[in-house]
Amino acid sequence: MQDIIIYAIPFFIIALLVEVWIARRQNKDWYVGKDTVGSLAMGVGNVITGLLAKVIVLGAFVFVYQYRFWTIPWAWWSWILLFFCEDFTYYWFHRLSHEVRYLWASHVVHHSSRYYNLGTALRQTWTGELSGGFVFWLWLPLVGFHPAMVILMRAISLIYQFWIHTEAIGRMPHFFEAFFNTPSHHRVHHASDIKYLDKNHAGIFIIWDKIFGTFMEEEERPTYGLTTNINTFNPFKIAFWEWWMLVKDVWHAPNVKAAMGYLFGPPGWSHDGSRKTSRQLQREMNVE
Repeated sequence: MQDIIIYAIPFFIIALLVEVWIARRQNKDWYVGKDTVGSLAMGVGNVITGLLAKVIVLGAFVFVYQYRFWTIPWAWWSWILLFFCEDFTYYWFHRLSHEVRYLWASHVVHHSSRYYNLGTALRQTWTGELSGGFVFWLWLPLVGFHPAMVILMRAISLIYQFWIHTEAIGRMPHFFEAFFNTPSHHRVHHASDIKYLDKNHAGIFIIWDKIFGTFMEEEERPTYGLTTNINTFNPFKIAFWEWWMLVKDVWHAPNVKAAMGYLFGPPGWSHDGSRKTSRQLQREMNVE
């Protein structure tokens, strides 16, 4: 099947240019040139690394599909079922990417901008699939969804999430906000404010956050970026900074238990308590 993300690129570019025009016309601080260039460079790098990643992911899906429990047909109802199953999978992958540092080392790239705009939506990891993120989706071909269906649905989810990276849209109608991920919900997710940390992990449906206790309404305008910003526009530093810091922590860990903590514990965990995780910061402020 054709990669529909390639066909969506012209739409991405046009929408980004329109948002830049709106920002200038309304004198908004949504964009900074160097930051946008950094985001676009990350997007280009994601496309390039994605060429290799797609081979690995497709190969893994096809391999698992050989041992499927059932064969789910290409019927209208199977697409609806897959739509929900894929989004449910994305929620847990995304949530754990904030709770497990090994996964965070790739995902942090997307949160590294201190600005929130459609350019930030294109600030994508170079290492996510190559480090094994696709493993979360292996259960779908295993239960019988054709690999092409799974890959297409993942692309649809990614395309949907583009438009929610904006401050140009305030709130959507109430019924839409109740069920779907929106710019308002996702602004909370990109915030570095303590009370907003690790909230609203949804891909398309916000219902998962409401069910599993990670939902939060947008109140005041968020402060975007990381709790400790990396302060660089260099795409290679953006892509690999957290991986380098992770390797250093593991290398200097006093024992195997501490090394595993740095690898699979939450971001901010340290063996000596010198740093703090999101939950620790929220407990201190009584906003958990």
